[in-house]
Amino acid sequence: MALAVPLVLAMVMTVMSALGMSLERISLGALIIALGLLVDDAIISVEMMVVKMEQGYDRVKAATYAWTATAFPMLTGTLVTAAGFLPVGFAKSSSGEYAGGIFWVVAIALIASWLVAVVFTPYLGLKLLPDFHRHGHEDPKAIYRTPLYLWLRRLVAWCVDHRGTVVCLTSLLFAASIVAFSFVSRQFFPSSSRPELLVEVRLPAGSAFRTTAKAVEALEKVCKADQEVKTCTSYIGSGAPRWFLPMAPELPDVSYGIIVLNAADAASRDRVKARIEAFAAGGGVPEARVRVTTLFLGPPVGYPVQFRVIGPDAKRVRDIAYQVRDVMRANPDTADVNLDWNEQARAIRLVVDQDRARALGLTPQDIAESLQALLSGVTVTQVRDGIELVNVVARAVPEERLRPEVLADLTVSIRDGKIIPLSQAARLEYVYEEPILWRQNRDLTITVRAEVVQGVQAPDVTMQIAPKLKPIENALPPGYRIEIGGAYEESDKANESIAKLLPLAAGVMLVLLMFQLQSFPSLFLVLTTAPLGLIGAAGALLLFGQPFGFVAMLGVLALAGMIMRNTVILVDQIGKDIEEGMEAWEAVIDATIRRTRPVVLTALAAILAMIPLSRNIFWGPMAVAIMGGLFVATVLTLLFTPALYAMVFRIDKPRSR
Repeated sequence: MALAVPLVLAMVMTVMSALGMSLERISLGALIIALGLLVDDAIISVEMMVVKMEQGYDRVKAATYAWTATAFPMLTGTLVTAAGFLPVGFAKSSSGEYAGGIFWVVAIALIASWLVAVVFTPYLGLKLLPDFHRHGHEDPKAIYRTPLYLWLRRLVAWCVDHRGTVVCLTSLLFAASIVAFSFVSRQFFPSSSRPELLVEVRLPAGSAFRTTAKAVEALEKVCKADQEVKTCTSYIGSGAPRWFLPMAPELPDVSYGIIVLNAADAASRDRVKARIEAFAAGGGVPEARVRVTTLFLGPPVGYPVQFRVIGPDAKRVRDIAYQVRDVMRANPDTADVNLDWNEQARAIRLVVDQDRARALGLTPQDIAESLQALLSGVTVTQVRDGIELVNVVARAVPEERLRPEVLADLTVSIRDGKIIPLSQAARLEYVYEEPILWRQNRDLTITVRAEVVQGVQAPDVTMQIAPKLKPIENALPPGYRIEIGGAYEESDKANESIAKLLPLAAGVMLVLLMFQLQSFPSLFLVLTTAPLGLIGAAGALLLFGQPFGFVAMLGVLALAGMIMRNTVILVDQIGKDIEEGMEAWEAVIDATIRRTRPVVLTALAAILAMIPLSRNIFWGPMAVAIMGGLFVATVLTLLFTPALYAMVFRIDKPRSR
């Protein structure tokens, strides 16, 4: 079985290379997930060979029987498991784009594992397994008469005999798990464990570049003086380059600056973050709003808690946004509540006297072109600097163009070539105006946004605030509305994109199962066991304090395929035993006993493969959900499935028993 792993990985790497797929966080995580699944088929093949050799078969006959008995049920189970990840691979959302590689890597790995299990594993077993058949039992059932198997037989027989009780108890456990999920905290994507910090500095709109630079320099000195900061890079007037995929670069803005810090490790990063936040809270940079964040995994969200106020009038929208801000500030789990745009900026407005301009032979365009040349400049030529061409710009000297009090004395040319001061054709007005108007779908929008305190999840905080905004929403005039944004909205978009493809995944599973089972009762039986993983998943997430987010949802989807895979093989085995003449009651119990070892081994292989991921900040929730769900589902496969089979097919206990 151990040789199956390098063989499958070699095949997967070859196919990934041919398809142009690279190794990164998602594909590596998918390979680790597949590692727990790719040995399942090999375990089933080897276990079947060992059982038959213990029953007296020679190695060639045992290897042949392993192929004929398990190849096609394993193929169906493999494809069903891969179909569980199908919605992720085809999801039309930013989350699907980010994590869609999981489906392709897992599907390639599972198909490769089936090929290895049905072609290479029997051959390797033929060459490497010892000759068990020389010590084989004359009675094929003798190996299942050990104390452990006999105890298990009595337990399975009791469950089949009391099928109604077992089915009702399982149904109650499933209902309890649905209720338990309401107590699991929600999450979109977790924060990263990378050592970088982002220190954002935002001044009131309209602030001068030099003022922004001064504030950034003040913070930069504090960062450079910190012994745990390894590197420090500042960007003023725009966001940092997109060196990390989930980052959303800020648009150019002279009132914005950002400092990218690199600490030694995650623990040092958190200590540096606390010190910078304390410095900012103590008035270190009073003219700016300072936001210190770690890097986040998944699609970019910005502030985790957001509510959008939408309407036609800027003043009315701002007033409503102030009310929303007050409600958000009242929540103890929010921090740094602010509006994405609010302050008006100072501006100088030029009002052209149309009558005097016409008398002087000037048009507004003439005045605009003259001021453009004086204030911003015009390119008059280019010079070469190495391989670069540098523009030579002609404009007024700084003493004239940077002093508002002398702007009225700037000169413009009139039609006859004479020069007159600007004040003879226009006047200057000093006003306040909106520096920027954000719109969404052409609707004027102000976003009220906030951070969350350490230890709470943004979707949970959003759901706490949303009901308290109902009085404000009910009082809104026509044309105004409040929408939820942030992590909650992105999570809903991701879930919606997955939900749209669930019918497709279910259809693929139904087709595969019908080809294999060719029986509607058997199909119903297999599908009934699919959601049973939720019982263990909910308990495990609550027990280990893990949130349920997009990644954990992937684990729940994968569980359905894993569980149906084991159920398909068990139901197929029961059907074959009945076709060979075995009594139905005995076939249900015997098949369950014979499938116990491979089912338990495959479940243990998957659970053990998840242990390294359970400590990972990104894959941890998914690993915990799979481990808990698979553990409980394995027990239910051996106890609930035979009881439900007997109920569906109305198999009664023989009177002689």
